[in-house]
Amino acid sequence: MQIQKINPVNPEQRLIRLVVERLRRGEVIAYPTDTIYGIGCDIFQKSAIDRLYKIKGKDPNKPLSFLCPNLTDISTYAQVSNQAFNIMKRLVPGPYTFVLEASRKVPKVMLTRRKTVGIRIPNNNICLMMVQLLGNPIITTSVKNTENELFNDAEEIGERLRGLVDMVIDGGRIIAHHSTIIDLSGDSPTVIREGKGDTSIIFEE
Repeated sequence: MQIQKINPVNPEQRLIRLVVERLRRGEVIAYPTDTIYGIGCDIFQKSAIDRLYKIKGKDPNKPLSFLCPNLTDISTYAQVSNQAFNIMKRLVPGPYTFVLEASRKVPKVMLTRRKTVGIRIPNNNICLMMVQLLGNPIITTSVKNTENELFNDAEEIGERLRGLVDMVIDGGRIIAHHSTIIDLSGDSPTVIREGKGDTSIIFEE
């Protein structure tokens, strides 16, 4: 397993390209976001997704969220109403996960029974550059340590996932906290989980 330092403010494009090449080969990586150190893979690499579920110890029937670089990309993978677009426009990039009705481009393994998906645009330059260069979404999910706590840095997650992931991106220490989950698939926004993102903004006129 390789631990690769990448500048979190100005990510080195050469290094990001190397990460993208590994994602395209079906590798599983760990990386920093604006909320947690997460693990993920290319959304279209089924074997990597299967590995991810095993690492996570998660029921394959419970879909994972994924990262997009911008609102235009979200509209490729989800049905976005005018109301949903206006809410997301005020909140991204940021510590929010949006539940939306999926489009036909989303692999079936990523869908809930309601045919919805969880999508994020994180306020993290490393993540955003990765998905921009890859050209399609990256799955994102959290991993906890033996004390059931989220990881704050690459060294911690490297020790926990040694032999399980192919690469860990060291983007510096973060204050780990879950994203706020907002369901935008219905007629009005619903907060499913309070997290790092401020929910009062959602209901402002």
